[in-house]
Amino acid sequence: MKIDLGNFLLALAWLMSTYGFIAGVYGASRKREAASASAANAVVLMGIFSLLSLAALGVAFLSGDYRYEYVWQNSNNAMYAPYRISAIWGGMAGSMLLWATFMALFAMVVVWRSAKVPVLLMRWVVPVLAVATNFFLAVTLFLTNPFKLIPTAHIPTDGSGLNPLLQNPSMLIHPPFLYLGFTGFSVPFAFCMGALLSRQLSDNWIRLTRLSTLIAWGFLTVGIILGGHWAYIELGWGGFWGWDPVENASFLPWLTGTAFLHSVMVQQRRGMLKVWNASLAILTYALTVLGTFITRSGVVQSVHAFSNSDVGWVFLVYLAVLIVVSVVLIAWRWKDLRPEHQFESFFSRETAFLFNNLVLLAICFATAWGVLFPLVSEALSGEKSVVGPPFFNRVNVPLFIALMFLMGAGPLIAWRKASLGSLWRTFRVPFFSGSIITAIFLILDSTRVYAAVSFGLALFVIAPIEAEFRRAAKARSVIT
Repeated sequence: MKIDLGNFLLALAWLMSTYGFIAGVYGASRKREAASASAANAVVLMGIFSLLSLAALGVAFLSGDYRYEYVWQNSNNAMYAPYRISAIWGGMAGSMLLWATFMALFAMVVVWRSAKVPVLLMRWVVPVLAVATNFFLAVTLFLTNPFKLIPTAHIPTDGSGLNPLLQNPSMLIHPPFLYLGFTGFSVPFAFCMGALLSRQLSDNWIRLTRLSTLIAWGFLTVGIILGGHWAYIELGWGGFWGWDPVENASFLPWLTGTAFLHSVMVQQRRGMLKVWNASLAILTYALTVLGTFITRSGVVQSVHAFSNSDVGWVFLVYLAVLIVVSVVLIAWRWKDLRPEHQFESFFSRETAFLFNNLVLLAICFATAWGVLFPLVSEALSGEKSVVGPPFFNRVNVPLFIALMFLMGAGPLIAWRKASLGSLWRTFRVPFFSGSIITAIFLILDSTRVYAAVSFGLALFVIAPIEAEFRRAAKARSVIT
């Protein structure tokens, strides 16, 4: 009997993730070091087997192995080799394998770099990473398997080909970067859950995940930009952003991830916002799961979305379990998450960071409501009401204006407490410079108030950044 290597490797990866979760929970709860070490080794094997399975699918595409239904559906003999590679993530089955593989690789890297992680914390991080990856591997293996064979004795000599819209250079790197961003946020989520389970609730878990969070945020940012470029070139929307539901699905975790990167500085500096930061880490990961539901369930109409499928309910169940478990854990550790200090003044950097977070979450809520409103309206009235770009622009543009102001104001305000006199001395040059630019643009075109204010705020943001670089350069020159 001939064994299908790709499918076999995928099954091995799923088995390793299952074992890693079970052994990891046993080792962490019973303090059995051997079981925890065995779980960590299983996570490494999970990453290796997942990567080899993805490589096997890549070989099938490059060699034109049309025994596989997925390869036949998404490639043909006339396609260039780079687009045959990009066809791996051109459909649901391959994209899920890519997603699961990236999660497994992030988990493997965490295990490899675990020497600096406290043992009590790492014991719980490993099973959390294993079970999170296990879900996506299970969906890939049992529900959207890309190694499914064509159910006929006759093997086609050519395939149907990839959607022409997807044969674009941006699509070679846009989905992988987007998925790296999505899956990378599983690392701070796992450390947050590990900290809650192990009661290691200092800011250590934040410090250990800051680099991985920045990497995930960077990949997601580039992925969103490349996706906007693809839409501009291929769809001709007349702009780089159309508030499409799938675009918004990638934007939601970016907003909460950005808020998380800002608010953790308050915890590290002042020991505050501990519950807030734990909630943001969990929410960001949860929104990546929500994004997979939106793009893979067929519940929204979008040129980005995959065709209708019957796997959407699986993501909803996983998301519900994730939220319930997270809420229970935070409630369980509520006393341990109490802040070490309180807000001392309305005029302080920590207050500015908090308002920055609130604005980002307001944008996130408004965008999520616009995406999910058609589903809510259909459930309540039986008719699906579509929310278009005018709604998003009307609600979010003023919020982005406020966000730009906070971007410039936050770095200028001192920690703990700032006097009105010091605020005036700090703000007056950037404020008047930005006001002049705004006035000039209003004179040129008085109908575009938001645009004029945006240009003024851009200068308001750039001025303190330039001054900060100048002060840092001066300080370095004095030291040297």
